Amino acid sequence: MKSSLRLSALITLVVCMSSLQNAFAQGYPSKPIRLVVAFPAGGGGDNIVRPLAQKLTGGLGTPIIVDNRPGGGGMIGASLAAKASPDGYTLLIGTVATHATGPQLYSRVPFDALKDFEPITQIATSPTLLAASNKVAIKTVKNLVDAAKASPGKLSYASGGAGSPPHLATEIFNSIAGINLLHVPYKGGGESVPALIAGEIDIHFFGIATAMPYLKTGRFTVVAIASESRWPDLPNVPTFAESGWPQYQNANWYGLLAPANTRKAVIDRINQEVLKALAFSDFRERLRLMGAIPVGSSPREFAAFIRSEYERYGKVIKALGLRVD
Repeated sequence: MKSSLRLSALITLVVCMSSLQNAFAQGYPSKPIRLVVAFPAGGGGDNIVRPLAQKLTGGLGTPIIVDNRPGGGGMIGASLAAKASPDGYTLLIGTVATHATGPQLYSRVPFDALKDFEPITQIATSPTLLAASNKVAIKTVKNLVDAAKASPGKLSYASGGAGSPPHLATEIFNSIAGINLLHVPYKGGGESVPALIAGEIDIHFFGIATAMPYLKTGRFTVVAIASESRWPDLPNVPTFAESGWPQYQNANWYGLLAPANTRKAVIDRINQEVLKALAFSDFRERLRLMGAIPVGSSPREFAAFIRSEYERYGKVIKALGLRVD
């Protein structure tokens, strides 16, 4: 008898909690939503966020305020979002830096990338390109691998600094191909791409979004793209799979997250609105022009993706003994 009463009370409690959550979701949102971007205005993530914010403003019926909080390789903005109230009114644009590399590169990170957030959806991905200076005879991935094996440590590659996405993207390929390329760090794409064009360095692995202004100028050779299919604007550039390296897949990515313990009903509502935004042809075209591919995923799929990226980059960071303080 007592057991039946306990079960009845538990069922009543669950029903009440479900009703409260549904009521909260129906009333959400009732005020503006802050969308934290952990990088400066005008960057790749920011350029993707602003048109998305416009779509979400219409879909959710409330203003979406983009809040740029750069610094610390993305750790400052991510920390701010992690510590925010889990009420659905502070969201974060997560990236490779905030949720895969940065938390493992910095010695003092005030949040747990896997536990302190509720993944909502992956928004877009920007594939990595392999480009070569016009001053070297590298036109294919095979050319690169053969030249690197013939002269280990001689061919140079650029990055935006130790632990930056281009650095790790190159080291991942080094590991896969069994080659050794000379690392030459610069202060971001604003310096590294001109260095490639000038022939100061031989090759560069970098995001297609960074390369967009130069792609059709002929000022460097685009060797391959790390995506499942060829890029529409570069129909003659093969994928790494077509070049004989199907195991190399690498990209910058952008996703939406909320602080841990945000209600599932709110997570699901935001997820639905982002998926609706990604279905608009004008938004998809805008992403393409910025060098990004729309994705759209469930919270569970995005959580699994983040964990896999965290583990993949973690192996490289550990193998290289990288640490940024």
